[in-house]
Amino acid sequence: MNATATEQLPVVVIGAGPAGLAAAAHLVDRGLEPLVLEAGEQAGAAVREWAHVRLFSTWGEVTDPAAEKLLAPTGWVKPDAKTYPTGGDWAQKYLKPLADVLGDQVRLGVTVTGVSRAGRDRIVDADRETQPFVVHVTYADGREERLFARAVIDASGTWTTPSPAGASGLPALGEKAAADRITYRVPDIQDPAVRARHAGKRTAVIGSGASAFTALASLADLAKSEDGEGTKAVWILRRGISGSTFGGGTADQLPARGALGLAAKAAVDEGHADALTGFRTEAIERAADGRLVLVAEDGRRLDPVDEAIVLTGFRPDLSFLDELRLGLDERLQAPLALAPLIDPNQHSCGTVYPHGVKELSHPEQGVYLVGMKSYGRAPTFLALTGYEQVRSVVAAIAGDRESAERVELVLPETGVCGGAGLFDQPQADEATDGGGGCCAPAPALIQLGTAAPAPSCGS
Repeated sequence: MNATATEQLPVVVIGAGPAGLAAAAHLVDRGLEPLVLEAGEQAGAAVREWAHVRLFSTWGEVTDPAAEKLLAPTGWVKPDAKTYPTGGDWAQKYLKPLADVLGDQVRLGVTVTGVSRAGRDRIVDADRETQPFVVHVTYADGREERLFARAVIDASGTWTTPSPAGASGLPALGEKAAADRITYRVPDIQDPAVRARHAGKRTAVIGSGASAFTALASLADLAKSEDGEGTKAVWILRRGISGSTFGGGTADQLPARGALGLAAKAAVDEGHADALTGFRTEAIERAADGRLVLVAEDGRRLDPVDEAIVLTGFRPDLSFLDELRLGLDERLQAPLALAPLIDPNQHSCGTVYPHGVKELSHPEQGVYLVGMKSYGRAPTFLALTGYEQVRSVVAAIAGDRESAERVELVLPETGVCGGAGLFDQPQADEATDGGGGCCAPAPALIQLGTAAPAPSCGS
């Protein structure tokens, strides 16, 4: 197939979530044909799985300009820009209408099983860049098909691959066997079955990010309710408790994000949650009554818990991209040029430097990882980041390099300095001497009576 014929092919977009559908909208705006492949039965399938969770970004920060332009002729009205949607709101009031207007350019119930160059595995150099991409897919009925594309934008996210409880990055010993009492999602306490699972019970919450904050706040609300007497959370942190543990609080330029950390702190202060620090889970054992006993690398054993909520982040599924030549950071599994900007071991600010096609490109030209998947294992991704990424990438695919490289991205600061990934360096979280700080000074070390000995820093 010659280059001209290849250019007539669609751009395959993997995933009909916020970034994927925004990419499709930008492709349409550029006169290019998108083909969006979504494994779920509805657009925004992953978002719908956390429909009960309220975003800490407002409506004004979670819709894409090109998508709004595409929706406008349909009579779609953007919700109040200052209000905060839930995941369910986002999916139903924005993602579904966007998928509907794209019509047959979105295929649902389609799982991508492999991506390569037509007739070229990853070893072959000859004429590689002139060949179209070949995308192997499987439909819900088991039927297989191969599709051809001029470029591939992978916006499949990381939702389906949560990280395990084990501090080594591998499942803790016994973790898989204890699956009946472990969840990797923020619980929906308003769901009667979920509420019954936690009401009056002792639940371990493992993690230190916004999801963990949300889970702690939800369990605290349950404990204060009429049917929640006896509900208790045990918050498992791999690091110590310091000024950055609870986020930026009132210094966060996204107020709702700051409020999540304050709610988690309130859960601890009010006695609804005990914080156990420096606890790196190595094993999960069964007590005689069937409850779970978490065991740390240093031999500490947690008193039995009824349930465990593991919220230790996500990681990208790269298995179906194995025949492509990707340039990924060895730690984060993010594009090499992007990784230093988002690395929690080094990144000392709540902001992200402007980035687009230059940082998202790979040795394999024409393939891009965007959205949450572009961050690999790094946390704190915002929808605004994904929308700017796809705008830049689509401009490059369209041949408009000037627009592609004119990247402007200013994100709200977290109000926290200090990388989140540092171990055993408490001073990294303390306020600087005022010279060269990149955001608001972090508060001093917080002393909580529920904190365990031997604090450390890093998660």
